Amino acid sequence: MKEGEITGSVPEVRKGLWKQMYAVLRRIGLSYRRHSGDERSRHNRDKNMKEINAFEEEPKPKKEPLDLLRTRTGGAYIPPAKLRMMQDQISDKEGEQYQRMNWERLKKKIHGLVNKVNTGNLVSVVRSLLQENIIRGKGLLVRSIMQAQAFSPVFSHVYAAFVAVINSKFPHIGELLLRRLIVQFKRSFRRNDKGTTVTVSKFIAHLINQRVAHEVLALEIMILMMETPTDDSVEVSIAFLKECGAKLLEVSPRALDTVFTRLRGILQDGDSNNLDKRVQYMIEVVMTIRKDQFKAYPAVIDELDLIDEEDQITHTISLEDAVNPENELNIFKMDPDFSKNEQQYEEIRAEIIGDADDTDEEGSSDDDTEGLSNVNELFIDYDRVLAGQTTAGSATTEIIDNTEQNLVAFRREVYLTIQSSLDFQEAAHKLLKMKVSKELELCHMLVDCCCQQRTYERFYGLLCERFCRLRKEYQMTFERIACDTYATIHRFDITKLRNMARLISHLLFTDAINWTSDTTSSGRIYLKYIFQELCESMGLAKLYERISDPTLQTAFAGLFPRDNPQNTRFAINFFTLTGLGGLTARVAQWLEALLRRAREMRPLPTKPSIPPESANWYQTCLGG
Repeated sequence: MKEGEITGSVPEVRKGLWKQMYAVLRRIGLSYRRHSGDERSRHNRDKNMKEINAFEEEPKPKKEPLDLLRTRTGGAYIPPAKLRMMQDQISDKEGEQYQRMNWERLKKKIHGLVNKVNTGNLVSVVRSLLQENIIRGKGLLVRSIMQAQAFSPVFSHVYAAFVAVINSKFPHIGELLLRRLIVQFKRSFRRNDKGTTVTVSKFIAHLINQRVAHEVLALEIMILMMETPTDDSVEVSIAFLKECGAKLLEVSPRALDTVFTRLRGILQDGDSNNLDKRVQYMIEVVMTIRKDQFKAYPAVIDELDLIDEEDQITHTISLEDAVNPENELNIFKMDPDFSKNEQQYEEIRAEIIGDADDTDEEGSSDDDTEGLSNVNELFIDYDRVLAGQTTAGSATTEIIDNTEQNLVAFRREVYLTIQSSLDFQEAAHKLLKMKVSKELELCHMLVDCCCQQRTYERFYGLLCERFCRLRKEYQMTFERIACDTYATIHRFDITKLRNMARLISHLLFTDAINWTSDTTSSGRIYLKYIFQELCESMGLAKLYERISDPTLQTAFAGLFPRDNPQNTRFAINFFTLTGLGGLTARVAQWLEALLRRAREMRPLPTKPSIPPESANWYQTCLGG
């Protein structure tokens, strides 16, 4: 028999059911007795109802109210009106609760304003943002800007202009943003996170365009990316160059030339570096963009050029510097001088934008400038600019150019053609298609490009050789340049001197120019480099044969003179000290024969009579 099961006759079963029902009623706090009679039943029913009502009316324990501001991530959403009402109800304006509420309001306000910024409303957003204490919330502001840019990299130029306006008045905010970006860039670079690296590098590039960051940072990033080229590093470099290449071309063209020289070298060694074909095509595309002066990628568009150059503050931070991102600024911290600091910020804000209405709605019109006393410090009067552009466009002025602008344009075109060519054959083909009529200027431009390089590049020697073999005019021009360069070689620094010497030596040993007396120290160094390079290219034996050629003796009469034994001895000593003494074998034999004949023809000197008193002095002079 199972537990709780009732067995027996019908009366016993009924009695068992009553017992179970009574136990249930007792368990819920009721008492029930079975009596006969209507009066007793009514009395018990009323008593049971009172007990039930008393049970229902027992007070429940009150639940403690949840502090929304102390929950994770700031708690649930609180409407701004309710948050202001909660702040007004707090009597202690210096207490932690009031400051925490103010911190939450500041965080949401900054986040909302940063998310709504665009090209059209940037000025009004800045004005609304300055109504808040961005000095207290600079960590929140920088974090919101970085998050917004990471989600929308295509608007990096807008956020950079937004930062530039703030940086002109609060430079410590711009510096904090730049430090955090550098830390994030180095972290993503170490982790091989290409997506984050590209996004951060674009933001840094536009900050350089806005003169918030110095261009040295751009060069450091390029050197880091191309030190050991890979597919990802070259791709990051190209994305970075597209964004800030126009600015680098304006402020540091020589540094940009070095970068593209390195890119050209990477492209030529693409197979050895195992670069993907897609990356090689990207390098060719960026070279084409550079040839067009980055017209498709301007540094700053007119709508975002809001700050004058003299008003902007540029921060010089290196990748090698140990920077502190100050992440503790993102967290609430109790301020014992809360009211005092708020009052100080009000004074700062009044100095910048005047006594603007604090109750302005976020959606107010951009043209509503009532109460702003110094608006020109924050944005440009677009109506005035447009009016000035219209006036300037209606007036036409004839300009007479006396600055050789055509010559400058020609040299620029030649330079860009050379820089955008993959090899010397392509460069020669492009230059010939230009139908150049200024042979002398073209040859001078080729020589200048070669001299400007940090180290000699064989590319220029092959290019000059090709032009010398094409037309006699080019050969004569390069011969003239070689003679003129030797006459003014003392004006060259050591790098230009070495590059020029190697270029001329290449033209000589390839017979691109003909082998056709006073020297300076620079001229002798120049000759040393030429002959050392000739010896390395041709070999000492072949070079000696060329020098000994009877048809070229008139050309070498100044280098290996036989007119004066003193000049001959000087030439022998010069080539011997440079390690090329083998070239002077014939002239040394001639000098030895000349001295032998002179000794044979000279009479023996008679021994002078020496007085006895001078004998000791004479022995002393002879060393014995």
